[in-house]
Amino acid sequence: MYFKSFFDENLAQMSYIVGCQRTGEALVIDPARDVTPYLETAEKEGFTITKAAETHIHADFLSGARELANSNQVELLVSGEGGEDWSYQYLDETKHQLLKDNDQFYVGNIRMDVMHTPGHTPESISFLLTDEGGGSEVPMGIFTGDFVFVGDVGRPDLLEKAAGEEGTSAEGAKQMFASLKRFKQLGDYVQVWPGHGAGSACGKSLGAVPSSTVGYEKLNNWALQFDEEEAFAEQLLDGQPEPPKYFAMMKKLNKQGPSLEKDRDMKQLMPEALEAYKTDDYVILDTRSKEGFKEGHLPGTINISYDKSLPNWAGWIIGYDQSIVLISRMDQVSDVKKMLESIGLDDVIAYVDADEIEKQSSLETYQNITPRELEAQYREHEDYVIVDVRNQNEWNEGHIQGAERILLGELQENLDQIPTGKTPIVHCQSGKRSAIAASVLQANGFKDVLNLTGGFSAYQKEYQPVTS
Repeated sequence: MYFKSFFDENLAQMSYIVGCQRTGEALVIDPARDVTPYLETAEKEGFTITKAAETHIHADFLSGARELANSNQVELLVSGEGGEDWSYQYLDETKHQLLKDNDQFYVGNIRMDVMHTPGHTPESISFLLTDEGGGSEVPMGIFTGDFVFVGDVGRPDLLEKAAGEEGTSAEGAKQMFASLKRFKQLGDYVQVWPGHGAGSACGKSLGAVPSSTVGYEKLNNWALQFDEEEAFAEQLLDGQPEPPKYFAMMKKLNKQGPSLEKDRDMKQLMPEALEAYKTDDYVILDTRSKEGFKEGHLPGTINISYDKSLPNWAGWIIGYDQSIVLISRMDQVSDVKKMLESIGLDDVIAYVDADEIEKQSSLETYQNITPRELEAQYREHEDYVIVDVRNQNEWNEGHIQGAERILLGELQENLDQIPTGKTPIVHCQSGKRSAIAASVLQANGFKDVLNLTGGFSAYQKEYQPVTS
């Protein structure tokens, strides 16, 4: 048997290839939007990808399953559980099989047993792998998707919070409790191959280790320590972070079928051409470092730095009805485009070389201030307001007295919460999110915005206590 895992650090997403070396067949599980790594691996190892399986309709990334099916004649194996509301809508165009609880399918001589494991979503299924070709009669491992993670389990509140499905959080928690009972019955030796690692918003305390075992999780995973459903459900739903805004769109697109037309050409522009794109139909996204952006940027541009968090914040801030023009280093343009495509932001129409921006003479800047400067010069000044862009859990643990909390991802829709005539002093936990917020505020007319260096962490070291 051949086995390989793939980790997208931008989305903390795990996907897998399993191949039967005797028959040359291979299966991809929970493929990401960019299917190139799976095709390259299959070619290198001498496999033909014949099947692609999904554990559920994903809400946090755009799936590559449809592309594999349409471009490479791959059979799709997807959940037939959960009812009509949780069914894929593009399957008529593909060779496919709907899987139910206790179904089996083979990849060569490798057997997959299907377990319906609802909780995260109603249609969620897991795949229990037995290597019959290697002579085994017991399962080696289980692909759990967003059901069981290392140290955590999938959150059941996304459908309600992100997709507006009222009442699904409580029902999902009950289903998760029942699914975990089945999971506990598996052999302790069974390996656990989850769909996400630390950094994903699909749980609240995911571990950074990529895999585990059933026995280890039974001993150490907080969610497997409960014997009573009510206490479990209360703990599961408590403290879940706000789901990124784009999750609702991902659920919709993965259900309807991701676009197959993402590979469109981009044109290169000079900085002076960007004036034509300063309308609500476009967003000009500057992916330079926050330090570089602060020192000089074109008015009206949004700054999300080129790093692994770019897709997440782009999904929060950029509308799916907007076309995107990039300002980026030339060697990063292709990567940025792929990052955006991984969450369905496909309409990247043009780019500008960041070096050309830095040559311009009429650039906008903003100012950073220290916690001491905040207290000495601005704290009691009636012309300023402190804006905290952290999430609710962070706020509850401690915040600056008198601050207004507006979640970064919802800032553009809530600018009216900033008192008229006041200059915002923006902060997050350490300074990364507040730099994005400063760019959003400047682009929306708050030209004198101030950014608190080091964020709440730096402030808390200087001044105790803080309000909680």
